[in-house]
Amino acid sequence: MPRALPDSPPDFPLLIAAGSLVLFGLVALSSASISVGLDLAGDPYYFIRRQIMYGFLPGIFFGFIAYTIHYGRWNRLSLWIFGLSVLLLVLVAIPGIGTGYTKDARSWFTLFGASFQPAEAAKLALIIFLASFLDRNRAGLASFRQGFLPALAIGSIPVVLVLLQPDVGTATILFSIVFCLLFFAGAQWRHLLLLMGAGLSGFVLMVALAPYRLNRLMTFLHPELDPQGIGYHINQAFLAIGSGGWLGLGLGRSQQKFQYLPEVHADSIFAVIAEELGFVISLSLIALILFILLRLLKLAQKAPDDFGRLLLAGIAAWIGVQSFFNIGAMLGLLPLTGVPLPFVSHGGSALLIGLTAIGIALNVSRECDVRSKSR
Repeated sequence: MPRALPDSPPDFPLLIAAGSLVLFGLVALSSASISVGLDLAGDPYYFIRRQIMYGFLPGIFFGFIAYTIHYGRWNRLSLWIFGLSVLLLVLVAIPGIGTGYTKDARSWFTLFGASFQPAEAAKLALIIFLASFLDRNRAGLASFRQGFLPALAIGSIPVVLVLLQPDVGTATILFSIVFCLLFFAGAQWRHLLLLMGAGLSGFVLMVALAPYRLNRLMTFLHPELDPQGIGYHINQAFLAIGSGGWLGLGLGRSQQKFQYLPEVHADSIFAVIAEELGFVISLSLIALILFILLRLLKLAQKAPDDFGRLLLAGIAAWIGVQSFFNIGAMLGLLPLTGVPLPFVSHGGSALLIGLTAIGIALNVSRECDVRSKSR
């Protein structure tokens, strides 16, 4: 049975940092999405309204509920949570149930005007289930066949289902979560290196099977070759970031968001932030994300058990890897993957699940006692 929570507050540095990031994201989105909101819905605040209604408000509710539930209960429910997430990923692939940008790509459900993306829920479900599985099978993890391979096989289920949508960016995030949790659980280095090799081989195979992915890779290596074609997105991002300078053009004064830079409310929002608020604020945003990651990892070191430690480490890996992929792509350090910036980009499902994850992390922090031990 899970223990009762101690009479102690949550980790306030994490709470304040996460809250600041969410509020910053709402302000940034309200500015970045004005043009695309007018174009799609005739309402400059269309996307920010949806973010608040379907992401922020329910996210605060479910995040608070998650905070009040002892994290040990997720251990007992992990199989059901993971099974439900897998079922949703299967259902969304069925024509007539799942919807998406094209007839061949199905990523979410739409009901009563609201959309829900099961892949976002799968990230948190994967963290909970794999943390539970590795906690219970920690002694056998050193064995490739008895510990490492079963954990990898289970963790690969949502990765494969998301690849079939197809959503390579989200699948990459899920694969990274699996890798990081195996690392934090103490898997053998030779097994992790083998997994890295398998991941690279899979990437090469996906590039070979889809020529457009090869074009994206070539654009990443040589963005100047086709600035009006396949390289348009990254070149417009460079232009936005470069135009911002040190202090930016001013909030709301971006030029690239007016139908020049694609996906300004989602994948490209960091470029709009850099254009409007400049290098100093952009660097501060990166520093805030890094603070959240370091705080989660510090809490993980103080967690009272392996399940709590892996929960915190998995949430940190999720936020960190996804932020790195998004910002790295905008800066030309990585190929464009189409993943949003956590807590900032538009996406009600992503914000709802992200805030729920923070609620779980704050619940674990009540037993970490970081403040007294760090004195």
